[in-house]
Amino acid sequence: MASPAAAPPPAAPTQVPPRALAAILLGTVLNPINSSMIAVALVRIRGDFDVSVVALSWLVSSFYLVTAVGQSVLGRLADQLGPRRIQCTGFALIVAAGVLGPLAPSFGWLIGARLLLAAGTSAGFPAGLALLRNASGGRPPAPRTLAAITIAGSTSAALGPALGGALVALAGWQAIFLVNVALGVVALPTSLRWLPRDPQHERGLAFATVRRTVDVPGIAAFTVLLASVLALLLSLAGTPLWELVPVAVAAGAALVLSDRRRPDPFLDVRMLAGNRALLDVCARYLLVNVVAFGVFFALPLWLESVRGYGSGGAGLLMIPLAGVAIFATPLAARIVARDDERPALLIGAAGYLAGTLLLLAFSPSTPLWAILLVTVVLGIPIGFNNLGLQSALYRASDPERTGAAAGIFQTCRFVGAVLSTSLLGVVFAGGVDSAGLHELALVLAGVSAVVLAASLRRARPRR
Repeated sequence: MASPAAAPPPAAPTQVPPRALAAILLGTVLNPINSSMIAVALVRIRGDFDVSVVALSWLVSSFYLVTAVGQSVLGRLADQLGPRRIQCTGFALIVAAGVLGPLAPSFGWLIGARLLLAAGTSAGFPAGLALLRNASGGRPPAPRTLAAITIAGSTSAALGPALGGALVALAGWQAIFLVNVALGVVALPTSLRWLPRDPQHERGLAFATVRRTVDVPGIAAFTVLLASVLALLLSLAGTPLWELVPVAVAAGAALVLSDRRRPDPFLDVRMLAGNRALLDVCARYLLVNVVAFGVFFALPLWLESVRGYGSGGAGLLMIPLAGVAIFATPLAARIVARDDERPALLIGAAGYLAGTLLLLAFSPSTPLWAILLVTVVLGIPIGFNNLGLQSALYRASDPERTGAAAGIFQTCRFVGAVLSTSLLGVVFAGGVDSAGLHELALVLAGVSAVVLAASLRRARPRR
């Protein structure tokens, strides 16, 4: 009698082909690097278009607004229509935005080019994760492959100001758009050649498929809510637009209504409201990014406008912040693996509180060594907060809904970025100076204190 067949062993992690991994990495780094590279070009752009700091903040905020929506939407389309197709479409949009940006006849057209760039670069991360699945034959990729994706994204965001400073110093602010043309022209044909083809059932690009996949009412409500809040905050420096309050309330109500009607809403409000631990993690991640992006954009503006450093010099002075953030991440990983995420979160919150308070000492005569020291202090919390909160996210999420929780988590990051840039528009409404930097520092220190108080609580997230 034949013996029963042995159960197949669990699928082992598989190594993604190096060429496919290179194409995936190129897609995932373009969003974070473009989100931070603009920081050292703002002064030049403001001078060329003669716009206020409030108007200038829309150039940054609009990018994050589109990204907050785009990554979730394009991730779902990658699952439905094929990640290779979405990735290559993103590269085509990136090339178009890189060409249109330097040709912009007005500031409004320049914002439009940034919106197109945000949409194109939003495809990289969600499509890249799906491509890893396809490139490894449906089996889980090796852990070091996933680590490469994470490190590439973090490193590119941290080094964006340094690269942007060099480009602006060499060829003006237009170079930060043109570099995307060069990257896209290389990435598009190599992706078509090296990336695994989409499964056969994902050939169709029917409008009905897109309509079923995308929560259009939820996306519209979320976009109106975020844009109205942003416009209201930016108007506080002059004549407040209080008429936007009912618009925001109505958009929030529409978002909740859309969430209750759909089984797979764009922003799962019910899941967030029903899981206090997850709500706590997401709220802290939003606040942490208000501080991180506030520092990330305020320092180059102050260094160029008050201290007189050029774009290249301001970018170089941001390197210690980027370098320390990169090297702090492995240390944070060891702490989380040895204990849990709580010590890492305490270090991260305390680091931001100390660093933002040190900004109060900045003046036109602050020595260079002191500026570098403060950037080092501000770099430490980046790695600790990011890794600690990602670990807390997994603890707080229901296992079967980890993907939806991760989507909300990522959206909170970009909402924090939008709020931080609107804050810059308010404190620097009359011009970039040390007094405005000190006002910003006090606000960011208050936010950091709230995060520190939340991290001191001993109650751990539960699934």
